[in-house]
Amino acid sequence: MHIMEGYLPVKHAIAWGIASTPFVVFGAYKLKRKMEEDPQAKLLLGASGGFCFVLSALKLPSVTGSCSHPTGIGLGTILFGPWIMTVMGMIVLLFQALLLAHGGLTTLGANVFSMAIVGSFVAYGVFRGLMALRLPFSVVIFLAAALSDMATYITTSMQLALSFPDPVSGFTGALAKFMAVFAVTQIPLALSEGFLTVLVMNLLRANASEAMRDARLLPKEVLQ
Repeated sequence: MHIMEGYLPVKHAIAWGIASTPFVVFGAYKLKRKMEEDPQAKLLLGASGGFCFVLSALKLPSVTGSCSHPTGIGLGTILFGPWIMTVMGMIVLLFQALLLAHGGLTTLGANVFSMAIVGSFVAYGVFRGLMALRLPFSVVIFLAAALSDMATYITTSMQLALSFPDPVSGFTGALAKFMAVFAVTQIPLALSEGFLTVLVMNLLRANASEAMRDARLLPKEVLQ
């Protein structure tokens, strides 16, 4: 992630595009409804998208044809939920492909699936699950962002292993190799993203708690 332009076989690129489409379509519907119901949330939505764009543009070369970087998905997912962040992640990846040659149009579906879909739903699941356990809010935010980042790269490893299985050990061997190489760069990046997301969230709670309360973006108990 991002898998570069033309790197995936055509059939795989099309399949990932088809798999991602329903999530993006329903996410667009949820985004439209959110903006109609809570127009005051637009500023925070833009900030979440900008956070995602900047972090996911900081690439560090990893496996040939791909790279490691933070994703920035966790912050927006915690505020707006996974469906809306699926759309925001798709927009971020599209602009990066067009403006920065980071990723690509043929691989957009695969990159959306790993970062915007898997990353968002993992972040949301971790957030909701740990909030139910009443863990400290900063710990919940850290783990949601860090595990979302790691889930993205595990998914990317699976996508690459499906496209380029090992001649001897097949998909399993290729998956182990891709994950091993990614882990060198991605584990420290995921931890760093977790800490940064906590910092940004605490700044938002300190300076924009009223706006978040009005837009119903976080549980009331963490905004008091």
